[in-house]
Amino acid sequence: MSYMFLLFVTFKIIKKKLTKIQEAMGFQTSHSTKKIALPIFKANEDSSDAHEHSLIQRALNLTDQTLTNTKFITSGYDSWMVRHPSALHSFNRLMEEAIGKRIVLFLDYDGTLSPIVNDPDRAFMSDEMRAAVCEVATYFPTAIISGRSRDKVKDFVKLNNLYYAGSHGMDIMAPSMPDGSSDCDTALKTNGNEVPFQPAKKFLPAVREILRRLENGVKEIEGAKVEDNRFCISVHFRHVQEKDYGILEEKVKSVLENNPQFCLTEGKKVMEIRPSIEWNKGNAVEYFLDTLGLSSSSNILPVYIGDDRTDEDAFKVIQRGGQGYPIIVTSIQRETNALYSLRDPSEVLIFLSKLAKWRKTSS
Repeated sequence: MSYMFLLFVTFKIIKKKLTKIQEAMGFQTSHSTKKIALPIFKANEDSSDAHEHSLIQRALNLTDQTLTNTKFITSGYDSWMVRHPSALHSFNRLMEEAIGKRIVLFLDYDGTLSPIVNDPDRAFMSDEMRAAVCEVATYFPTAIISGRSRDKVKDFVKLNNLYYAGSHGMDIMAPSMPDGSSDCDTALKTNGNEVPFQPAKKFLPAVREILRRLENGVKEIEGAKVEDNRFCISVHFRHVQEKDYGILEEKVKSVLENNPQFCLTEGKKVMEIRPSIEWNKGNAVEYFLDTLGLSSSSNILPVYIGDDRTDEDAFKVIQRGGQGYPIIVTSIQRETNALYSLRDPSEVLIFLSKLAKWRKTSS
């Protein structure tokens, strides 16, 4: 048997074992058909058995080392899960503590209700997710708090029985509901009586000017995309080549040099520009609770589900209140103020469905 064949078998074993470990950890495995080129070993006609054995042993040592490192990562993730247990596995206990309390539900959009996609304009939620959100909103006050503009996230969700907050909570408006309506009609209905709450309204002229300068400044960088979120601006760089990222970052920073009243933060393959005011998703949660007359109530239970760094502000608010469930959506270990976790939007869908079913049966 040639050592080339043995090496091929060894690499197949490595790949198979790593795939099983990744799946056990909750990571998504790639289904790409692109082949990864492996080193080509050309056999010498007078290669000795000792040389063959040496190559095989090196491959086996690589296997042991790789699996040892992966086990270390797995152990770290398991430890993280002890501190941030699954909201699904803990569901019955969470609902036992919720008895007699009024649940108020807050949801992020991208990465929570919809998957993270390459094109931000195609971050569509599934029909199943929309139905689950609609149903749960018939039982609990429900708000979606997104970094996108309020109009854009409403266009994605297409539900009229929710509260919406865009621009990381800088643009808030309650839904316009026909009298006596509690159905899940996806046709948005407005009556012209909405009064938005916009704490950053005075910054709008400056935001428009920064947007114009950014669009002109980055248009030559291939893959860069500027998104207008009304009170915030997102610069997406998911498709920007690594060699161009530094140039893009410098251009964005140069636009802000003469605008100290704005700050720059970074999320998942996106840079975000927003007014430097004391207002974030945590403040939006407090505003909603106050508007609903629940800020001083001792029997409310706010639930916030989100996946982004900007959701951490909301997690802090719920933790500070001493009651409620901040839930992070992630399949990898990371620093967070959340108490519980869900791996991806598919688990968010299950959680929302279980929450609606629990409310329906408990009543």
